[in-house]
Amino acid sequence: MKSPTADLLAKAKESLEAARVLAEKGHPGFAASRAYYAMLYAAQALLVSEGHAFTKHASVIAAIGSRFVKTGRLDRRHHRAMIAAFDDRVAGDYGLAGQVTVADANEHLDGARAFISAVETLLI
Repeated sequence: MKSPTADLLAKAKESLEAARVLAEKGHPGFAASRAYYAMLYAAQALLVSEGHAFTKHASVIAAIGSRFVKTGRLDRRHHRAMIAAFDDRVAGDYGLAGQVTVADANEHLDGARAFISAVETLLI
């Protein structure tokens, strides 16, 4: 059986792939949502690796900020990317069509790739 950390990281990568496919198919709002979830799962993997577990999105985002960004272990740009993707996830999932642009979705995809890479580096 895999560890919870490995399972969450695998889920993050799968979500990133789904985001890429959705973006290619012309669904930027849903792509942004999946990119956010890729970051969420990677963040949860990082937190679980140190014995922390949070269920609310805001709690995970706050814990990444306090436990990894403020301590200098994770670059602030990754935290900002996660927050921006969260905002567009809400718009993509619950807002009107067109609220999230293709450019927005691509930015979140890039942010999610970088976030996952940074998390993998910290987990080594």
